[in-house]
Amino acid sequence: METKRLLVQLSIVVHGMLSFSVDCIDRTYFPSSFLFGTATSSFQIEGAYLEDNKSLSNWDILTHIPGRIRDGSNAEIADDHYHRYTEDIELMESLGVNAYRFSISWSRILPRGRLGGTNSLGIAFYNRLINALLLKGIKPFATLNHYDIPQELEVGYGGWLNPQLQEEFGDFADICFREFGDRVKYWATFNEPNIVATYGYRLGSFPPNRCSRGFGDCRSGDSSTEPYVAAHNIILAHATAVEIYRSKYQIKQEGAIGIAVSTTWFLDPIIRGDYPSEMRQILGSRLPKFSGSDKRKLQSKLDFIGINHYMSLYAKDCPECGSVGPEGDALVLTTGERNGVPIGKRTAMPDMFVVPRGMEKIVMYMKQRYENIPIFITENGYPQSSDHSTPLTTLQGADVRGYFIWSLMDNFEWLCGYSLRFGFYHVDYETQVRTPKLSANWYQEFLDNSKLLIKEM
Repeated sequence: METKRLLVQLSIVVHGMLSFSVDCIDRTYFPSSFLFGTATSSFQIEGAYLEDNKSLSNWDILTHIPGRIRDGSNAEIADDHYHRYTEDIELMESLGVNAYRFSISWSRILPRGRLGGTNSLGIAFYNRLINALLLKGIKPFATLNHYDIPQELEVGYGGWLNPQLQEEFGDFADICFREFGDRVKYWATFNEPNIVATYGYRLGSFPPNRCSRGFGDCRSGDSSTEPYVAAHNIILAHATAVEIYRSKYQIKQEGAIGIAVSTTWFLDPIIRGDYPSEMRQILGSRLPKFSGSDKRKLQSKLDFIGINHYMSLYAKDCPECGSVGPEGDALVLTTGERNGVPIGKRTAMPDMFVVPRGMEKIVMYMKQRYENIPIFITENGYPQSSDHSTPLTTLQGADVRGYFIWSLMDNFEWLCGYSLRFGFYHVDYETQVRTPKLSANWYQEFLDNSKLLIKEM
């Protein structure tokens, strides 16, 4: 596990040192108010996919289509967190974390959208979860949307291609703020919305599986325009939720609201009020425009930026790339190798490399571009290969306020199913037994102020 090297890099960022070399690291390298936690998402761990009036989500539908998930699995049970959340909170307590980032299932709260009524049983589950966290001294850090939406919103509206989803999301957010905001002080509106736009509407591998011919296995779609329409509506849905929070809840509840991104092209309109001029120049009429009322809504901005950082890649100009790949319209090519040499240690994911110095680079870029808005590292992790039968074996001045490792435990890893393991805790999916890995032991010792040896940087 590369946690120790990434934490050293993070401590450099937090303390504002140009460079340093240490033999060991402990919790005192970070401010006492710093959040150290782990992260999960509802779809990946909860299971109970049709229990207590929850409706089907678009990911429930996708995972039951043969051939869509690498190992043929689904998330009907996943980690059974819906029934085992108290056990999982005990694992967090044993680690010594002071925060936990989780997502709230839209399909549990508003199973059929805002016209179908609120599900009291779904609200009750998250109340139990939040209260149990607080009893252990663990701060809840809630994400409103982590990829999945109720399938009825896909069928009835056409998903994120329809501007009406802005108001649907606003109503969902309003309910969550009202029901949970007296105890939840950190809110992220969306998790990696750029991934949803790219893989859902350009490459077609995520729901709703829309793309042009040649981009993926899709029945319909337009890869040249729909990713930008979907992204535009998500950006305005974020602004809608922030406006609601600011006007109705924030002063009384004294919380903060932001967004968690995989750091490509989403933040300029949210923070600066419009898309980068380069995007407008390249995309022309394919890029939607913000109306006057949209721009007024975007003035609500955000309180923090969440950065999901797993890897660093080389990038180079590629005018000839055209529409090839996820970055094609940007006329850039990304690669993990230069002159045949990998950028860092390879992982179980072919396009993911361990590059600790990348943490500093992305944090400093965000600091400079967005005027040092507070930052949380909302995800950072390391994948190991697995299958169902795998046995357990033995910046400089940036305002960074927290670090969440992905993930608390092995879980359903989207298109990869259970073939990858990111967790601190190994999960036997047949018995649901959780067992700590060496990384869990390391993190526990670090958070317990033990001085831990750093062998390399």
